[in-house]
Amino acid sequence: MRRKAAIRSRVHGTPTRPRLSVFRSHSNIYAQLIDDSTGRTLVSANSKIAAGVAGKKVDLAKHVGIALAQAAKKAGISAASFDRGGFRYHGRVKALAEGAREGGLKF
Repeated sequence: MRRKAAIRSRVHGTPTRPRLSVFRSHSNIYAQLIDDSTGRTLVSANSKIAAGVAGKKVDLAKHVGIALAQAAKKAGISAASFDRGGFRYHGRVKALAEGAREGGLKF
């Protein structure tokens, strides 16, 4: 809990550079771009939308990152600040970040 609070106190989202928030459950992964000045979610994606994609959880996370980046492009967002939500930058969280970068999102 402390790790999440420490990270969260340093990362803020703006309309031009929203916060890319990641949540990882046991079976799914969720990502959203949040404008903290208004408290609104601008774009979101999760592994439930990638149900047709076969593969391991890491592969699904990468697919979610790519889908998030494509949705962000449609919304006119090209950059974000990464909030890993207290999770280590490893495995599914890292795959999601790499997928978002491949999709064209900069952070």
